[in-house]
Amino acid sequence: MEQILLFAVLGLGQGALIAGIALGVVVTYRGSGIINLSTGAVAMASAYAFWSLTTGFFGFTLPVGPAAAGALVVALAVGVLTEVAVFRPLRTSSPLAKLAGSLGVLLTMQAGVLLIFGTQPQQAPSILPADTITFLGLTIPSDRFVLTGLVAAIALALGAVYRWSRFGLATRAASENEQAALLAGLSPNGVSLANTLLAALVAGLLGVLAAPIVQVDSITLPLQVVPALAAALFAGFTSLGVACTAGVLIGVSQSILYYLSTQSWFPTDNGNAMPGLQQLLVFALMVVALYVRGAGLPRRGEAVEQRLPAVPLPDRLLRPALVAAAVAVVALIVLPFDFRQALTNSMIGMVIVLSYVVITGYVGQISVMQLALSGTAGFVLSHLAVRWGVPFPFSALGAVLVATLLGVAAGVSALRVRGVSLAVVTLAAALAVEQALFNNTSFGGTAGVTVPPPTLFGIDLGPKADFRGLDGNEPSPLFGFLVLAVTVALGLYVAHLRRTGLGRQMLAVRSNERAAAAAGIDVRAVKITAFAISSFIASAAGTLYGYNFGSVSAARFTALAALGLIGFAYIGGITRVSGALAAGLMSTGALLPHALEKWFGIKGTWALLFGGVSLVVTLIANPDGIAGAAHRRKTAKKAKSPEVFRGFTPVEVKEVTS
Repeated sequence: MEQILLFAVLGLGQGALIAGIALGVVVTYRGSGIINLSTGAVAMASAYAFWSLTTGFFGFTLPVGPAAAGALVVALAVGVLTEVAVFRPLRTSSPLAKLAGSLGVLLTMQAGVLLIFGTQPQQAPSILPADTITFLGLTIPSDRFVLTGLVAAIALALGAVYRWSRFGLATRAASENEQAALLAGLSPNGVSLANTLLAALVAGLLGVLAAPIVQVDSITLPLQVVPALAAALFAGFTSLGVACTAGVLIGVSQSILYYLSTQSWFPTDNGNAMPGLQQLLVFALMVVALYVRGAGLPRRGEAVEQRLPAVPLPDRLLRPALVAAAVAVVALIVLPFDFRQALTNSMIGMVIVLSYVVITGYVGQISVMQLALSGTAGFVLSHLAVRWGVPFPFSALGAVLVATLLGVAAGVSALRVRGVSLAVVTLAAALAVEQALFNNTSFGGTAGVTVPPPTLFGIDLGPKADFRGLDGNEPSPLFGFLVLAVTVALGLYVAHLRRTGLGRQMLAVRSNERAAAAAGIDVRAVKITAFAISSFIASAAGTLYGYNFGSVSAARFTALAALGLIGFAYIGGITRVSGALAAGLMSTGALLPHALEKWFGIKGTWALLFGGVSLVVTLIANPDGIAGAAHRRKTAKKAKSPEVFRGFTPVEVKEVTS
């Protein structure tokens, strides 16, 4: 019992960091209505700034006090830039667009840290007291108590400010009714900026103070936003006290769970404790929070009606698909081996993004689990083909079926969850699947598992098939043809889905679920069907990935990679099949990143930075993405074409064009 108590107290440090980030999330949401996924990244930036200023990274060294002040200035600068350059232009956008905007900030900040500081984790010096105290007979570092007390004091101070100050009254007024706040002389932009700066200051302070307790790197601190989101869900994104308490308790629970995992009776995986249990705990707590608090987030009274990207009917399907397929066939034969591989990677990326077109573009739900479903299909494929000897194509179909059932199960469990709430929950689920399933050696493991090549009637269709293209190197164009066939078939299906009655029902559900139900649409059935279709498509991409590389590794299916893929989907145009094609060309290992690296030396981290910045720019300047802009130009060109006005008099043509 003493050891459990010891680890519970040690978990106060982690819990204080989670609580501080949760406070930042709640403050930002109260001020601007945005769930800021980059709050943990602000803590990361402050921690790195503090470490660099105290270690002479930039050629000079500052004492601990001035270095901490400089780190807080960095946090405030990030807050100002985020508010002015991202949140303010997106203030009248849909909640999904706002969430994607914060995702763009997260990707940009992570890429910036990687470019400046590299991938090596750092250990920052401690500001808090280094002595120990005796508590219930246990010797415990005093910094845990100091940090927890400081977070509690910040929560109380913020609560007092929001309850009794004019600023707090203005924040509540702008949150409940922006139009009335404007008429009363309040500035929603000013209120949002002040709250964003408060959130950045709190997150930055906790990043500096908790840096010696947790690892300072580009993954650990940004992903602390996931348990912080669980705490914010318990708080309903409004209560600072509940968010602080829940955050501390989550950290304590994770520490106790870590202690339990060291016991001899605890389940093991290849001699080590079962991985991912802390992430599973966070996901379970999110489910409980949604059950206790309800599935919906508090609604805000926005000044302008929000809209989602348009989903126009596709003009033609077969002819553009045949032309694109013919071009791809020629390219797979004549391109050098490295570009042939990049083209194959592009098509697999296109297939994954097609699943986002269905679930997000057509139904308006952000699911971060799509890449996790792809990974599940890849690992299941390996087990079916290697362990049980199931031949192609039955092994691939079985893997797709298993992963699709997992996606449907997730969809059924999340029927009461919609919009940004679904994004929050599926982010936690994706992280839990990555850590608990993919890193488990009995299922996957960090070393990966092998996948035999697809063989049909004795013909090798894999990357090592005999036909090697004009240059005679691997990968074989035959496997590219297989991937191309799957990509074209699924692309045609998704495009045709928009024309069907089911597609129209999906758009009705996306627009307004209550109105759709009133019109006689079975909303539950439509959402489950959408989850099934999108899960099937994402799973198909996972099997193609396994065949492409001959193995499946957990490193390819991380939650951060899933967030980056969503960003590329928005850039391409998340409501159109042509947008999925554009996003696939930008995905990891695809044609565009490969060409940039080979011709200009721009490597993957620069591509990540480009993706984050491009996502923000796209959401602000062109919410419909690259495909949407191309569609508008095409429509405008048709409107000016003389064929459009055939049969009209010159006067009528002049009236229409004017």
